[in-house]
Amino acid sequence: MKTTLHTIETAPEASRPLLEGARKSFGFVSNLLATFANAPAALEGYLGIGKIYGQTSLSPTEQQVVLIAASVDNECEYCVAAHTTIGQSQRIEPAILAALRDDAPLPDRKLESLRRFTKAVVRDRGWVGEAEQSAFLGAGYTEAQALEVVLGVTMKTLSNYTNHLTATPLDEAFRANAWSAPVAA
Repeated sequence: MKTTLHTIETAPEASRPLLEGARKSFGFVSNLLATFANAPAALEGYLGIGKIYGQTSLSPTEQQVVLIAASVDNECEYCVAAHTTIGQSQRIEPAILAALRDDAPLPDRKLESLRRFTKAVVRDRGWVGEAEQSAFLGAGYTEAQALEVVLGVTMKTLSNYTNHLTATPLDEAFRANAWSAPVAA
């Protein structure tokens, strides 16, 4: 489905202040937000979840591990590129970002347990097995952080599925980190 990429001026009235706030915060209106602007409630929901997710007890690196791992599992080329760029701006180790993009084990044991737990949440639709739960908790994460992972997965489900449905074009700001989902054998 092809949707309109709105500007602040062309967006529905209810989306305009949200896009203006995003422009002030991020320096530009991403194509994802320009797409979400078609449905003001979806735009508001995504921005609200993002704000709340940013306030979780997960570190910025841990937050990006969740967001990129979920996006890789959902094969969202837009979000993998965008969150790689964000991770670079947060000075996340290049080896961590590369492993996430390659769907490979992370060099840090605790972050690897977070990646695996996130993938289990996505893959198993929340029905995470006891062994994976135990490994997550055993790595030093808490029950509350398990729910924060679910919050991050919720945020990425909203954007990943929107990008799949609308074929959101990749912004110039993210092109250096373009990513393609692996081709199934």
